[in-house]
Amino acid sequence: MSDNDPRPDPHPGPTPFAELNEVLRELTERAARILGDNFVGAYLQGSFAVGDADLHSDCDFLIPVRGPVTPDQEAALRALHDEIPTHPGHWPRHLEGSYPDSTALRGLEGLGRPWLFVDHGSRTMEWSTHCNTEVVRWSLRERGVTLTGPDPRELVDPVGPDVLRARMRAYARDFSADHAWLDYDVAWSQRYAVTGLCRILHTLETGRVTSKRAALLWAADHLDRQWSGLIRQSLDDRRRGLDFDDPPRPGSVERTAAFAEYVRATAGATQEAP
Repeated sequence: MSDNDPRPDPHPGPTPFAELNEVLRELTERAARILGDNFVGAYLQGSFAVGDADLHSDCDFLIPVRGPVTPDQEAALRALHDEIPTHPGHWPRHLEGSYPDSTALRGLEGLGRPWLFVDHGSRTMEWSTHCNTEVVRWSLRERGVTLTGPDPRELVDPVGPDVLRARMRAYARDFSADHAWLDYDVAWSQRYAVTGLCRILHTLETGRVTSKRAALLWAADHLDRQWSGLIRQSLDDRRRGLDFDDPPRPGSVERTAAFAEYVRATAGATQEAP
């Protein structure tokens, strides 16, 4: 099997994919050299941590730092992430992650601080709060995959179920505004919206974070049957991958908009009394 083969790796590694394991090894080693004493460790969160990652997933990483990234370190990290997506193969183009300040990562008082971040498919880093959320902290602490460094439980304080539920109520309330970038007339975007909404409801119910597929399966079994077709369509069409050029299935846009309103109302009904 070549390093560029995206099929499952017969040899155990941090992920089932040999090529991705090699990309992560390179990322970790080069980031550690760039950061020097500022390097804390390297971890996976997202689908490769909470479960059900496949070839249509991006790979979410976190590389915590001990203190502010220096201008020289930032320039070198920007050059690194500009280069990696030019490598041959599938996985070099599917990394996404941040370089959080380990102090701000530990507790919820660090929320809202921007970290150096590279978006899925991008070669340009930015300062963003994208990964600085309660969900990422929970996923790292409870399900994180350690590439190198201390156990993530040493880096992140516990994130309780009530904290996650409060975040999901905010996500549900602001879903349409926060996801204005989604074009529901694109098949992938329509499915992404349904999946995100199911994850909101699952966390509201359970107080924990699960994978996209697990949330869809839970929703198919637990929600009113009026949403079964929409949810099953999102499950079945996962195999279509990043079908950005394809239209959604007939009627699914209207059903997705109605589902978003249903989730907003359901989340509002779970609001705890003062």
